[in-house]
Amino acid sequence: MIQTTVLHHHSRPCAPQIFRLIGPMRSAPYAINGDFIPEAFLKGLFDHAVAACHPRKTLKAHLPPPPAKGRLIVIGAGKAVAAMARTVEQHYVHSLAPDRLTGLVITRLGHGQPTHLIEVREAGHPTPDQAGIDATQEMMAIANSAGPDDLVLVLLSGGGSALTPAPVPGLTLPTLQNITQALLKSGAPIQDINTVRKHLSQIQGGQLAKTIYPAPSLTLAISDVPGDDPTLIASGPTVPDPSTKADAHAILKRVGMAPPASLVETPKPHDKVFDAARYQLIATPKDCLTAAQAYASAHQIPTTVLGENMEGDVADLAHKHLCALKEAKLTKPHLFLSGGEATVSIPPKTPVGAGGPNQAFALELGYQNASASRPWVLYALAADTDGNDGGTGAPNDPAGAILTPHTLTQAKAHGLDPKEELERFNAGGFFEAVDGLLIPGPTFTNVNDLRAVLVCPHEPRSTA
Repeated sequence: MIQTTVLHHHSRPCAPQIFRLIGPMRSAPYAINGDFIPEAFLKGLFDHAVAACHPRKTLKAHLPPPPAKGRLIVIGAGKAVAAMARTVEQHYVHSLAPDRLTGLVITRLGHGQPTHLIEVREAGHPTPDQAGIDATQEMMAIANSAGPDDLVLVLLSGGGSALTPAPVPGLTLPTLQNITQALLKSGAPIQDINTVRKHLSQIQGGQLAKTIYPAPSLTLAISDVPGDDPTLIASGPTVPDPSTKADAHAILKRVGMAPPASLVETPKPHDKVFDAARYQLIATPKDCLTAAQAYASAHQIPTTVLGENMEGDVADLAHKHLCALKEAKLTKPHLFLSGGEATVSIPPKTPVGAGGPNQAFALELGYQNASASRPWVLYALAADTDGNDGGTGAPNDPAGAILTPHTLTQAKAHGLDPKEELERFNAGGFFEAVDGLLIPGPTFTNVNDLRAVLVCPHEPRSTA
């Protein structure tokens, strides 16, 4: 979701809530004399789960032997790709001469990493820009130079679609930008957005494989999509595309847009361009949740994983999470985890405030929980694992938000009503006012959203 307005509220930061929880959590971590700090636990869980999916931990085991004669050509795109390229350089530093390792990768503004042989370019995301077009043209020229003795290593992660704009002939950058903005604001699932992108591109939907052919290639990817579908990660530039331009046409009509005449068809299964192309995943949303669950277990907190592919509108997702809490009939503190893509549908020409879908989910969860007068104490963290959940596009935009039992009370003191702020699409402004934003900066990985809901069935005794 694109939201470009940033509101600046000047408020005194709230101290972390410290509780003495009744029962087995007296010896829990993040404790001071037995007093547990839920916000600190949730932040630690997020950091641990994200770190488990960083390229420095996941990439090396998948790197191939260097080519016997030719070059290792490294190309790719995504929010994690600069860290991936840096890891590649470090791995081959003693096995490849400098003239046999080359390449260019494209990442989001502010997500670069220092490299020596593989060039890192930065471009706009989620709306494509001219820097992305220029870098993509250079990357395609490098890919096209590959010979039979070379090996092309393609590095991909979420965000790669917007970062590799290669508009088909007849499609201007402003038109591509308008289509991208409209699709993102429509709340369309990532499957639909990427289907349209593929059929307006010269690189996505398997077309990069056509450029590389007949040289051999290996794609190593970090998944940020439900089901880890390679055709959706960065819009599948090196795999066969099952969608058609008729599908893209129908999606654009469904969201009220006139399909451009420039839609093109993409390479399909059994096309020879994929004969020498291999593909491997190196990190997935499930890996993130597994690491989060292990972290909670090590800290003596029982956990239920609701699923790594929970998608949909933030209000529906919040309702599903609260239903799961109710059905669990808890008698002691419990953690609920989920992953997947939250979405927000913004009507055309509607003014928006600050924030993104994870911030909106956290606010929806708090609002719905308070409206139903649930008999429990609830803390939650909802964040995008890449470190950015919508805003200005700057590296220091929030990753998401943390909800506490006191969030709505604190907001009321600032004159903020949760329902009104949801209607204004201003979850970011709401959480900024109560010091509830999570701002880790770029994480250099991207395994979709992480939601962690910590529930205590009884009101703890405050020692703050």
